[in-house]
Amino acid sequence: MQLAWQKVKLPLKETFSISYGDYSFREALIVTLSYKGISGYGECTIIDYYGINLDDLVNQLILSKTLIENQQISVPQSFYSFIKSLHLSSFVTSALDCAYWDLFGKLENKSFLEINAIDLKVIPESSITISIDDIENQIKKIENSSWSKFKVKCKGLNKESFTRLSSLNRNIALDSNASFTIEDCHWIENNELASNFTYLEQPMQVKNYTNLSRDKFANWMADEDFQNNNNLVSLLSHYKSLNIKLVKCGGLTPALEIIKEARQLNYNIMIGCMTESTVGISAGAVLTPLVDYCDLDGANLIAEDVAMGSKIINGKIQLSDKPGLGIELIK
Repeated sequence: MQLAWQKVKLPLKETFSISYGDYSFREALIVTLSYKGISGYGECTIIDYYGINLDDLVNQLILSKTLIENQQISVPQSFYSFIKSLHLSSFVTSALDCAYWDLFGKLENKSFLEINAIDLKVIPESSITISIDDIENQIKKIENSSWSKFKVKCKGLNKESFTRLSSLNRNIALDSNASFTIEDCHWIENNELASNFTYLEQPMQVKNYTNLSRDKFANWMADEDFQNNNNLVSLLSHYKSLNIKLVKCGGLTPALEIIKEARQLNYNIMIGCMTESTVGISAGAVLTPLVDYCDLDGANLIAEDVAMGSKIINGKIQLSDKPGLGIELIK
């Protein structure tokens, strides 16, 4: 194999405001694995509040390049076991794992869905993110949108906004990006209006989750509190739902195992994303028939894409039927 990568800057259609800050663009790495003229692609986005640094990721790829290129083509699970042994960032591991799945499927002339015998009967729609804003503007965006599912960002709890959003009779989730207090969460989970939200994602800072109750009105969803399958059991009394992001757990291979284990524990599951191009979104999209919720709007938030593949159109997921993950670079 040959390993290559490129840095890309993904300008956003509008400023993206969350509790961690305001963003007008994202930086990402597009990772390419090639063999006999066929290429597979993966992506990892640079996230400052995760402590993810572009130069660090590039250095990890530089140091691992020879070892990776010396690997023989085998099943993706074997390749994942190898890259896992390199102890790379989960972001780099994910990009490599997804690129390999894309390459392997193209070499086999089979899609990821075919290889894993994934049934396409039910594919949930994706939400679109409404960033932090005045509540009137947020409601206006919801009412004027052609999407039917929404994830509304907030910074801290505004009880009036909470009440207004919960009373809209729309499919709305709430994401505070860890900005709620323990007192906020107790008020929410004991408030019947909380059940009007599809889910309430990562309410508090990491490891405060023991203050949450799974059995009350709120469908609490773990994001930063959930990284991989190591803490599935410890979260069980507090969260009903999990947000699986490929860059957090290390790619498609571990995500398949997490979904299997989480189902056995009766979790609701979402496939989420960062602000990513169609490279990253196409990888996440292949898991959507296996989950309850999707938040794969990343490529819809950027002004200039770098690839073609699976599409999210007004929330409806159109999976590519091409081999691998169906990804083709256009830049």
